[in-house]
Amino acid sequence: MTAHDARLHAFRSDLADARLKGEVVADRFVAGRPARISVPVADIRKAPTLDSGINTQALFGDDVLVFEDREGWAWIQTERDGYVGYVADVMLGRRDRAPTHIVSVPRTFLYPGPDLRFPIAGQLSTGSTVTVTGAAETRGTHYALLPSGEAMIAGHLRPIGEVAGDYVSVAETFLGTPYLWGGVSGFGIDCSGLVQLAMRMAGREVLRDTDMQAASIGEPLQPGPDFWGLRRGDLVFWKGHVAIMTDAETMIHANGHTMLVSREGLKEAIARIGYLYGAPTGFRRP
Repeated sequence: MTAHDARLHAFRSDLADARLKGEVVADRFVAGRPARISVPVADIRKAPTLDSGINTQALFGDDVLVFEDREGWAWIQTERDGYVGYVADVMLGRRDRAPTHIVSVPRTFLYPGPDLRFPIAGQLSTGSTVTVTGAAETRGTHYALLPSGEAMIAGHLRPIGEVAGDYVSVAETFLGTPYLWGGVSGFGIDCSGLVQLAMRMAGREVLRDTDMQAASIGEPLQPGPDFWGLRRGDLVFWKGHVAIMTDAETMIHANGHTMLVSREGLKEAIARIGYLYGAPTGFRRP
């Protein structure tokens, strides 16, 4: 009855999102309960077991809808990119305050108070959202204060709605970040996660997985003989992989070859990747 992608629509044979009633077949339909990610990074899994694969991640402050909460697992859909999966229910909290700021550096620390000499209380990734309720200064360092009483370096935050001008520059701040399958944070990231997070910080929400991005971001591009038509910001797709051009000849990508976010020449990458995955499957200009 449906051709809906189960990664982006919450439906199973026994339970489905009430918004899908009439579009999918399920025993029961429920409205999603609003919740918010309350841990630095939440793994979103294919199934409600610790040994199931990780499809993606959600960051601190991300809003989600909960369709089922059972035996320590919540079946959720992220509101930002619509991804569906399972998270441990201890990773969820209430939406009690509207976020005011977003982390704008790859990684930053939480302190128990406004003093960088305190032992850290946690850490957050780029893209995490927080509610700032006050400010403090200690020995010339400015801090943002959170409702919990914790403090963050004020310069590592920017107001929500203030975005970067160039998503490629954002992606370049992740150089050296470890490759992590399903990762979408400054602690570990994969190829499509890098595209998604960098574009988010530049004010553009895009879908999560490579195949989704290859079908939806910008417009298809014919780069011409010898790829002469490529420019900074263009995307190069292989089967299951994506890279961002930083200029006409060089790209940046999170990759399993170096297990890092790294730079690589396009022609060198095409030659290296080809024996496993073939030639590029397409190019797009955001």
